[in-house]
Amino acid sequence: MRRNDIDNLRSLCILMLFVYHTFMIYNHYGESFYVRGDSMPLLGGFLVATSPWFMPLLFAIAGISTRCALKKRSVKLYIVERVKRLFVPLIFGILVLIPIQTYYAERFHNGYSGGYFEQYLLFFTKWTDLTGYEGGFTPGHLWFILYLFVISLAAIPLILLARKYSLTSKINNLNMPALLAFAAILWLFAPLLVIGGKGLGENFALFMLGYFVLAEEKVQERIEKYWPILTGALVAMLALHLILVDRVDYQAIPYELYRRVVTWVGILALLGLGRRFLNFRTRITAYFAAAAFPVYLLHQSVLVAVAFYVTQRVSDEYAQAGLIILLSFVVTMSVYEIIRRVPGLRFCFGIKKRPIE
Repeated sequence: MRRNDIDNLRSLCILMLFVYHTFMIYNHYGESFYVRGDSMPLLGGFLVATSPWFMPLLFAIAGISTRCALKKRSVKLYIVERVKRLFVPLIFGILVLIPIQTYYAERFHNGYSGGYFEQYLLFFTKWTDLTGYEGGFTPGHLWFILYLFVISLAAIPLILLARKYSLTSKINNLNMPALLAFAAILWLFAPLLVIGGKGLGENFALFMLGYFVLAEEKVQERIEKYWPILTGALVAMLALHLILVDRVDYQAIPYELYRRVVTWVGILALLGLGRRFLNFRTRITAYFAAAAFPVYLLHQSVLVAVAFYVTQRVSDEYAQAGLIILLSFVVTMSVYEIIRRVPGLRFCFGIKKRPIE
């Protein structure tokens, strides 16, 4: 059975990426991007406030969704589905979508004046830091799909072991202090297998916590019950995070632990809010639930191309940001409308069946 609150949370997170990645163009903390504008602390503050919980929430949701999926299909069918829904779009995206981003990055940062297909060769032969922000090979935003595919397969032995010994039944009665204590697991896994700044170990922990803990009905009820407290705590901690972010050592153990607490409280708060206020289904929410994955695949390539031209033609930074968000959303959804009508492209983008009209 589909979880409407989970579908709606996922859709909102995917839609928020248009804002998040647009604001990355103007971040004030020195991180590069495929196209760069002037630093804007207000927009950068949004990134600082959302980054601790934003992508982690998607990994936790993936774990919850996997729990639901494995109730109605075998492990073998689940693996086949993961290959079709994740691995095929990942390979397609790296071959077709990501080079668009590095093409504009080469033009913006390096003054590249060659053709697109010449850059396509450069994409596969120029190795940098794997971000691709200034050209070269990168999985781009598809790192999430890559990690999710690897994690989904790596989780199977643990899931089968838990089934054998009925471990999930022992988690159902956790109280709120016990739930909050799981933040320590994120901290312990954070240093494991960090590749290109993305932690495979920590995201694996988030996925497994989603599967074993957050998917439990009684845990969900408890999170919903305490959503006001969790939300208030999240707002307070994010405010402190904004104050501390430029004043602390990022590598210091206290900060690393605090950040994971913010991450975990953020996940609990958003799940509680979702269960309380987003547990409904309409034609619009059903449409975006079906569109979420292909929109994720498309959005950043479209956004980078739009940003390259908008930043050259519009002088006001706030007007730039607004136009980039609006145009990239409209173009992405228009391309999606074409893709979902073409069977071969639906397969490449991991769309199982034609969405609701």
